Amino acid sequence: MAVFTSVSDDDAKRLLADYQVGDFIALNGISAGIENTNYFLSATKGEYVLTLFEVLTHQQLPFYVELMHWLAQKGLPTPLPQTRLDQTRISTIHEKPTIIVSKLPGQWVSDPSLAHCELAAQTMARLHLAAKDFPIKQPNLRGLDWLQKTAPLVTEFLSGQQIDLLTTVLNQQIALRDSGRLDKLPSGPAHCDYFRDNVLFAGTLEKPVMGGVIDFYFAGCERWLFDIAVAVNDWCIDRSTGRLLTDKTLTWLRSYHAIRPLTQEELELWPQMLQAAALRFWISRLFDFYRPRPAETLKPHDPTHFERILRMRTNESPPTIWQEELCKP
Repeated sequence: MAVFTSVSDDDAKRLLADYQVGDFIALNGISAGIENTNYFLSATKGEYVLTLFEVLTHQQLPFYVELMHWLAQKGLPTPLPQTRLDQTRISTIHEKPTIIVSKLPGQWVSDPSLAHCELAAQTMARLHLAAKDFPIKQPNLRGLDWLQKTAPLVTEFLSGQQIDLLTTVLNQQIALRDSGRLDKLPSGPAHCDYFRDNVLFAGTLEKPVMGGVIDFYFAGCERWLFDIAVAVNDWCIDRSTGRLLTDKTLTWLRSYHAIRPLTQEELELWPQMLQAAALRFWISRLFDFYRPRPAETLKPHDPTHFERILRMRTNESPPTIWQEELCKP
């Protein structure tokens, strides 16, 4: 989230004429994130988030918008895209595809407890199962094909050691894909960006309540194990070193496993999937940092964080503890 395209109060008022969300009250830009333009939108019938898509096209958007609508209609804690008077859900502002979604309760937590990890993991498993029959198919657009195309665009900014790390892990991931082992993993629509700041909690720090999962705009059909690895690499680490914290990681895996049991193939490929998730965000953050798009409030993330995590994942011994401990009561 960021503000790449300015939206005036008059723009918002004209847009609301196409919806049944009430009259305009206020509009406030959101500075967090790096992909889309986002505003908090207050109207007489509720609080909403207004999103203008800076990269995704009208043709690509139905997957994301209808996935959120599908999940929300099934009772999952996701934003509900608002339906226009003409029964569509995508509008246009300044030639950019635009949607309005319900604003979810709660705040994200920078230092999640075991209780936060448990709730977030359970919710992820329920999202995966609820999305399994979603009829629209779209691949993860930041998957291995994108990494292969993007890596050459950032190597000029890297040292020799960094290039060696990137190239080695990328080639290992290509070899894993070509081996066919990934084809045996359960897959379906996945969030693919299940970071702490995309999950909201109400309640208290001691007794959190799930508020909801936001920002589905990197979602795609992907191996569900990748979604888990993305989350664990953010929720369950020592942030200064990137080291996995055993108690949080086991809490996450056990909580997920209790709802959607992990397969033996998933357990065997867990180390490689942690590397895949770290590589994806290292390359994307390198690209956003060194080749940014102009935005009024853009705050690019530091790519060295995921370089550190990737180095840790490549140097760690295979974590057999996950297989040994996962199913213990």
